[in-house]
Amino acid sequence: MVAVGYTLMTEQTGPKELVDYAVRAENAGFDLAVISDHYYPWLDSQGHSPYAWSVLGAVAHATSRLELMSFVTCPIRRYHPAVVAQKAATVGLLADGRFTLGLGAGENLNEHVVGEWPHVQQRHDMFEEALQIIRPLLDGETLTYSGNHFEVPEAYLWDRPEQGVPIAIAVSGPSSCDLAGEYADGVVAVEPKPELLQLFDAAGGTGKPRYGQFAICYGPDEAECRRIAHDQFRWTGLGWKVNAELPGPDSFASATQFVREEDVAQTVPCGPDVERHVAAFKKYVDAGFTHVAVVQVGGESQPMFLDWAREQLLPRLREL
Repeated sequence: MVAVGYTLMTEQTGPKELVDYAVRAENAGFDLAVISDHYYPWLDSQGHSPYAWSVLGAVAHATSRLELMSFVTCPIRRYHPAVVAQKAATVGLLADGRFTLGLGAGENLNEHVVGEWPHVQQRHDMFEEALQIIRPLLDGETLTYSGNHFEVPEAYLWDRPEQGVPIAIAVSGPSSCDLAGEYADGVVAVEPKPELLQLFDAAGGTGKPRYGQFAICYGPDEAECRRIAHDQFRWTGLGWKVNAELPGPDSFASATQFVREEDVAQTVPCGPDVERHVAAFKKYVDAGFTHVAVVQVGGESQPMFLDWAREQLLPRLREL
């Protein structure tokens, strides 16, 4: 059975509310909660961006069953990889082994706050070095590392789960799938593309978890849902190559100024029809994903969505 996840979207909700929604999601019957790790929202209208790792610690303490995951953390600029390993180990302990460290190569939007955003090839090299640091530290090794981008004179994690912390890597093409196959315990993708999973399998990922994510905007008024989705989520159609390079919310607003409401509604199911949302989920099931997290667009709509998910959406997804 595919595990059903709920997204704690830091870009649209404050920290206390995120903790509350995680508890509600657990009570509603979700299997997994994933959290975005941003410094900025994509668009000003989203209006938030608390520190994901503080929220994760609070959620780990406030929940008891829900699997947790960073979705995803970039370990190449804003955070040194040795520090990423330390905080992942700490959250793993707080969550009693329920935490998976999701990693990706990041976006300029969040990482430029500490300096220049590197070229994509340099980012790829930095990301691989980061994995060479994080993986052995989480496995309990004492690490000395000297690379082209990172130095670790000596590091050891004094507090970590005995079983370690699983790592999942976000992928978008052959090179990232190769990295995931070599270093990761699972793979992350935000499009239901079976070819990505096939590349992951070919690189050594056969039998490992596959995490997907899709956005919806549930509500009783479809027209209002379409308006909210367009206002807050029109950036999703730009694609990873563009999203990774734009430096701030104003840039995303400019890049999406001609995106129409109907364009967003083609990719973000809107309104009260549960079958429309189930169909979006089913694309990931059919592609071979083992864990699929839903993003409910619109911060203020989360309590309503979670009640509806408990009563209508989750029972239908369990039938698939």
